[in-house]
Parts: sequence; structure tokens; C-alpha cells
Amino acid sequence: MKKVKFFMLSTMIGSALVLGACGNGDKAGNGNEEATKTLSGSVSGDGSSTVAPITEALVEEYQQVQPDVKVTAGASGTGGGFEKFIAGETDFSNASRPIKDEEASKLKEEGIDYTELEIAKDGLTIVVNSENDWAKDLTIEDLKKLWVEDGTTKKWSDINPEWPDEEVVFYSPGTDSGTFDYFNEVVLEDEDIVKSATLSEDDNVLVQGVQGDKNAIGYFGYAYYLANKDSLNDVKIDGVEPTNETIESGEYTPLSRSLFVYVKNSSVNENEAVYDFMKYSLENAGEMAEAVGYVSLPEEKYTEDLDALEGLK
Repeated sequence: MKKVKFFMLSTMIGSALVLGACGNGDKAGNGNEEATKTLSGSVSGDGSSTVAPITEALVEEYQQVQPDVKVTAGASGTGGGFEKFIAGETDFSNASRPIKDEEASKLKEEGIDYTELEIAKDGLTIVVNSENDWAKDLTIEDLKKLWVEDGTTKKWSDINPEWPDEEVVFYSPGTDSGTFDYFNEVVLEDEDIVKSATLSEDDNVLVQGVQGDKNAIGYFGYAYYLANKDSLNDVKIDGVEPTNETIESGEYTPLSRSLFVYVKNSSVNENEAVYDFMKYSLENAGEMAEAVGYVSLPEEKYTEDLDALEGLK
């Protein structure tokens, strides 16, 4: 996560000042004693590496507000995070896709009630090496032709005979990743991914792989592309480039998606630190999402989620 953290540090200075000013103004101006109450305890989470930059930024800022609350958040992937959530090891689970039916069933079997909170929008971004000056615009069908295993050696010329007769090198999130699940749903359509693909749960491995090979192609969350845009080229999909505007409007389809946090209801009810951190997260998720390169939701959506969180108390 080092490169994304570097990107966040460069953007968070201004956003942190804004958040701090807003927070201090609220506390000083409304006389709300609960808002200034000092808490202690621990909060644990895990899950999506795509959501991780938002959570990391929120944790860093929250530490300035509640220094005696220890918040830990791993990034083992959406699937890996849900495994820990089901095992009762975490209070919240980050996800770059909605929870699957089988995951929800396992949580029910374990007696774990949860609430889904949407925190931002993302555009799954297709990237190629900076020296690739041919693959500037692909269709979803082109992506499927490239990425689905069919027993052939994939070459750029398979898509366009005027493109290089060179073998394509693939980099993909691992199968525990919600980003992989989403790509599987909208591109692979449950067919096998090309066998030659390098899979990794660490998005920076994917970034470095594409950076290092002229014939490479990969995909990951929009924030990771922005953090490395000087050394990667993004690819338009059906003529549409991923931007904050096209992701928010839904024009960048079908690769625009929602990012989630799933929180354990009992943790919110029984652990004041969990409630306070999740409340802080929802109050500041929009600004932090924008700060690290994602797209904020309409304010009413955060208000709706705050009301749902309050109802768990």
C-alpha cells in the first residue's frame, strides 16, 4: 500500500484541515458533550484492498479525535475479510462488492447480524503500460476475448490486426478480491480467467507488473490508477474514460461500482468505540473518498446510513 499511502499523504493535508475545522466547529458550537467524550477500547476490521485507502485515511484522522481507541484494519481482500467477519474476529468488513448469498447464510448460521453501509463509488480501471500507444479504447467484448481462457495464446493482434503481434501479459487481483469477483461478473461472466494471468491480493504488485512490461494489461480500483497515473495508461471502455464524473453519473458502465462496509450489529450496540468510529467514518467518508481518489455519494445516502447505524444502539 506504500504508493497509495504516499498519494494520500499529499492529498490529506488539505482535507484533514477541512475535516478538523468542521469537527471542531461542531463540538464547540453545539455544546454536545457526547461529541467531546473521550473513549478507549479497540475496533477491528479487515477486507477489501480497494476500500483500504479510505479506511486508512479515516483511521489516521480518527486517531486525532480519539487517541485512546485502537483501530486496526487489514486488507486481505473482500472474501478474506468476510471469512474473518464470519469467524467473529472483526467488528467490520470492507467490501468492493455486495455480500454473497453464501456469506450471508454463514453469518446467519453463526448468529451474526450485520448492517450494510455504502461509503463511496469506484470505477474498476483497466490499465496498460505507459509505452502502450495502441490499446486506448476497448469494448467489454474485447476484454472478454482477452481475459477468458480458451486454450489459445492471447496476442494484441487478436483484437486488432494492426496492433502488435505480441503476447499479452495479464495482471489480476486474486480470487479472494471483491474486484476480481466484480470483474468476473461483468467481464468473464463466470468463465475461467486466462491461465497465464498473475494473480495477487496486493494491488501494488499489479501496478508494478504492468509498469514493468510493455505488453501488460491489468485492472484495479480507480484510486490505485490515480496514484500511479504518471506511469500507467488507463483504457477507455466503449469510448468512456474513468473519471470522477463518469463514475458518479454511471456513464462508465458496467465498471462503476459501489464500495461497502459491513458492520456487526452487536459490536455497535455493545462497544461504544465501534459505534463512534463507524459514525465518524460515515460523517467523513465522502471527503476521504474524494481525497484518496474515489467518488463520494450524495449526502442523503450518508444520512440514511447514519440513521441505520443509530438504530443499532
